[in-house]
Amino acid sequence: MKWLCYSFCLLFALPVMAQTSVDSTQLMKDVKTLSADKMEGRKTGSRGSRMAQFYLLDRFKKIGLSAYHDTYEYPFYFQEGDKKIMGTNLYGYIPGKLSTVIVISAHYDHLGITAKANGADTVYNGADDNASGIGGLLAMATYFKQHPPRYTLIFAAFDGEEEGLQGAKAFVAQPPVPLTQIRQNINMDMIAHNNKNELYVCGTFQFPDLKKYIDDVAARSSVKLIAGHDKPESGTDDWTKQSDQYEFFKQKIPFLYFGVEDHPDYHRLSDEYSRINHSFYYRAVQAVLEVVKKLDSDMPENKYSGAKTM
Repeated sequence: MKWLCYSFCLLFALPVMAQTSVDSTQLMKDVKTLSADKMEGRKTGSRGSRMAQFYLLDRFKKIGLSAYHDTYEYPFYFQEGDKKIMGTNLYGYIPGKLSTVIVISAHYDHLGITAKANGADTVYNGADDNASGIGGLLAMATYFKQHPPRYTLIFAAFDGEEEGLQGAKAFVAQPPVPLTQIRQNINMDMIAHNNKNELYVCGTFQFPDLKKYIDDVAARSSVKLIAGHDKPESGTDDWTKQSDQYEFFKQKIPFLYFGVEDHPDYHRLSDEYSRINHSFYYRAVQAVLEVVKKLDSDMPENKYSGAKTM
């Protein structure tokens, strides 16, 4: 009788288990690896940055992303004072039924190492900022490799965000497809550390037609998915210019930016893997994935032309 009861419960549990879209073990492994001390804070142009690149290149290959021009690596240069710095964007794609593109992005760079003595912590590990966004990007790439999308999806790991959105600037200056072919940008920057179960999505003020997709997912999400932080009159609470999505917006490409509000570990040495909210992070990635799935299935292909200007 106990065996029958167990079998009955397992039978009904299987569909639920099959619906799991994100591998939580791999998700946490990606963030933990990228935010480890050995990555030296992933500062653009540093040895730690190159180590992070090697890890991401390996993950891209294992996931099976296609490569433009037979490479995932796209170097670019920018000036920092009297120094010329080389950054490296990494991106690959999954072809869809449409040649029109959704760019899913997150930056992998952070602040590097600070000079401290007496055995004090010196590495800005950037677990939330932004190993968390990259972990989400890899999880979504894995999902869509297994579930072929309608839109062609480019997965872009940007460098140089902390240096003034340099990687995103380089991407839109020399995109792998014409900018007119890019229908949407989804950007993730800090999605793992929030004690109120709140994940904000910025961009529906400028692109109000996108709000219906957010509302649909929010109604069934286990995180509080809140549209906001995108009105020009809100000053520093307007996040439109505060991460890589801004370079897409400047090109009149619709965007949605997912992130949490600032927390005490923001741009501090304490932004460690141990400080992120693991359960919240997993559910936040699931929520963003659901939004992307909704956009992919339902969003009309024609480029949106009704943006509110700033």
